[in-house]
Amino acid sequence: MNITKENIDKLNAILKVELNKADYEENVEKSLKEYRKRANIKGFRPGMVPIGLIRKMFGNAVKLEEINKLVSESITNYLQSENIRILGDPLPYENNMENKNFEMTEDFTFTFEVGLEPEFNIEVGKDDKVTFYEIFIDEKLRNNYIDNYARQYGKFVSADKSEENDILKGSIVSAENTENSENEVFRNDNATLAVTLIKDEDIKKLFIGLAPGDSVNFDLKKAFQNENEIAGLLNITKEKAEKADGIYKFTVSEISRFQPAEINQELFDLIYGENVVTTEEEFHKRIDEEITASLNNESNYKLKLDLKHLVMEKTSLELPEDFLKKWLLKINEKTTSEEIDKEFDSFLNDLKWKLIRNKVARDNNIKIDADEVVKEAENIARRQFYHYGLFYATDEQITKYANEMINNEEEAQRIADIILEEKALEKFKEMVTIENKQVTIEEFNKLFK
Repeated sequence: MNITKENIDKLNAILKVELNKADYEENVEKSLKEYRKRANIKGFRPGMVPIGLIRKMFGNAVKLEEINKLVSESITNYLQSENIRILGDPLPYENNMENKNFEMTEDFTFTFEVGLEPEFNIEVGKDDKVTFYEIFIDEKLRNNYIDNYARQYGKFVSADKSEENDILKGSIVSAENTENSENEVFRNDNATLAVTLIKDEDIKKLFIGLAPGDSVNFDLKKAFQNENEIAGLLNITKEKAEKADGIYKFTVSEISRFQPAEINQELFDLIYGENVVTTEEEFHKRIDEEITASLNNESNYKLKLDLKHLVMEKTSLELPEDFLKKWLLKINEKTTSEEIDKEFDSFLNDLKWKLIRNKVARDNNIKIDADEVVKEAENIARRQFYHYGLFYATDEQITKYANEMINNEEEAQRIADIILEEKALEKFKEMVTIENKQVTIEEFNKLFK
């Protein structure tokens, strides 16, 4: 077997793979013997089918399979041994198999085109400046954070008179003459109505200042223009809600009002555990620590975006665009050329960053070990548990979920990419100059507009 590479230009090349019978014959014979062991052919006991018959029935298919396997493995080994980095996968060239008669031919030549990873330099240094925006904590920010906790641990209480943000419970039924009505009539004696969802302001005012036992007549479709809201109010399907129309009567039986938690020891215990925080001063200190950690994550996120933008802007590299378009079409069979063109700039941008990231990793001998992958998987698992409100998940549960992610090859690669991304960005932070600037949260948010 012989493999040669012919450069078309600095970004494109042709690989030619030449095989003779001796390269694949042994594997073909071995596979045919395995077929013979498993073959279930009428008239022959298992394992006793003549090898000649097996060769006649399956020979060409096995030959093709073994040749394809050998070509694929050989190209992979060749690229690794020659330290050739390619983009995408080798694509069969037109008239790839120069020898036409596969069945009668013993020697073959296969031709593939490949896109080559470009040579480039990362041109950033200490003269390049990136800003780290430090968000300082003001009273407004602190109060918003405390209000969030108060709402999180708040509860609904009964009220005597309804207000705009209250929830009303009661019965709802058509107030029109049902005998002569052409519309289907619905009734719900366990209705729940949120005053704030009423779209018509005049109707909304009718529901403010009510007491249990009071009734209101109102135009249903004028008050609620969303069929899903009407369906929920009347406890019917969305299809039926489309037919609900006219004047309906709502009779109040109960008024519920959300009441935020008071800032006291009970709230401190709910948030941090019993007697961990015992004074308002300690509470404010904890709040400031939490805000600082949260804002620091936001500031670092912005820093990484700006750092990435700087490196991308200052690094010039060319890519084999025509080859990449052909490769994308090949691996996405249901995608059209027009769709590829539409998303191509975004694809190139992502590919460019990946090449830059990988280069800084190679140049600085950045490695990822198994323990780091496990730790990151556990962090991801913990965040996912928290996202779904499972704050009390045990270490055993988190570890089990993390191991399930790692055992999935695609997930494990995604986690490794996350770690590599972080390490590459940390290296870029060392290469440039980071300048600190204090901003308010409002000024910081404007940076993203």
